[in-house]
Amino acid sequence: MNMMQDGERYTRMPYRRTGRSGLLLPAISLGLWQNFGHDRPLETQRSILRRAFDLGITHFDLANNYGPPYGSAEENFGRILKSDLAGHRDELVISSKAGYDMWPGPYGIWGSRKYLLASLDQSLRRMGLEYVDIFYSHRFDPQTPLEETMGALDTAVRQGKALYVGISSYSAQRTKEAAAILRRLGTPLLIHQPSYSMLNRWIEPELLDVLGQEGIGCIVFSPLAQGLLTDRYLRGVPADSRASQAGSFSKDMLTAQTLTKVRALNQLAQRRGQTLAQMALAWTLRDLRVTSALVGASSVAQLEQNIAALDKLAFAPEELSEIDRYATDSGINLWAESSRN
Repeated sequence: MNMMQDGERYTRMPYRRTGRSGLLLPAISLGLWQNFGHDRPLETQRSILRRAFDLGITHFDLANNYGPPYGSAEENFGRILKSDLAGHRDELVISSKAGYDMWPGPYGIWGSRKYLLASLDQSLRRMGLEYVDIFYSHRFDPQTPLEETMGALDTAVRQGKALYVGISSYSAQRTKEAAAILRRLGTPLLIHQPSYSMLNRWIEPELLDVLGQEGIGCIVFSPLAQGLLTDRYLRGVPADSRASQAGSFSKDMLTAQTLTKVRALNQLAQRRGQTLAQMALAWTLRDLRVTSALVGASSVAQLEQNIAALDKLAFAPEELSEIDRYATDSGINLWAESSRN
């Protein structure tokens, strides 16, 4: 697997400024939530990561409990980083998070200072890194003072273990409060990572305005609604799909009403000369307050198809209004609880 020359790597990928910071992120970033645990061949993971970097994806997004088992995505990423990307650390933006359950007992979950800073140390060890570029509070903790959670993020930066900090799945109001606390501490809030797709538009009424006003970037996850906005479910549920397995995706999400919407959106995508997934990705990037869209990939071919969304990012006003007829909330936001607090 030869790697591309550096010059080629950066010519095709558009990079967008993260809020009012100095950090640019690729319009499409790679998330390691699925497909990078010990249940997948390391060689496949290696080829996806190398190809992603060759295509100009400089940002790799992880969390402490990505796997399975928990921690294994960071371990595998660290291994591949050491063997294949070692000379490129300063060309990469690597993020991790803490907030969901990671280890047993009261100190392995939520938003305490003890959990966040211990988790970051563990993540750094697993990846073989001295620092991450972005460290996130993975969800809002209603029981812990926001000052404590944000204070831990500030400490991570002061310790030299993170360059920037972010939050994920926080409401518009909590985002404002978090930004104010961090500003007082002298560590600005760089970025928010919310779920967002044509079937899950919760960030539009308030959150995007807050991010724009505060100068905070936005990187959206699940832009393909965990596979719903692909051609996989147009004819029902395939046996090998995520909806047929136990886990984060449920068959309950595949209502007849949702599938009708998905099929209508698919026809629109075909008229645009794109796959449904490519249109769905391009659609999340239509607002410049969105810095980047996170995609997963189970193969190099799937990664390449997703990145081809960048070939057609423009939408005519009439296309957008037609999309609006079908792009309505479909009850698939698994992270709503965090952003309701």
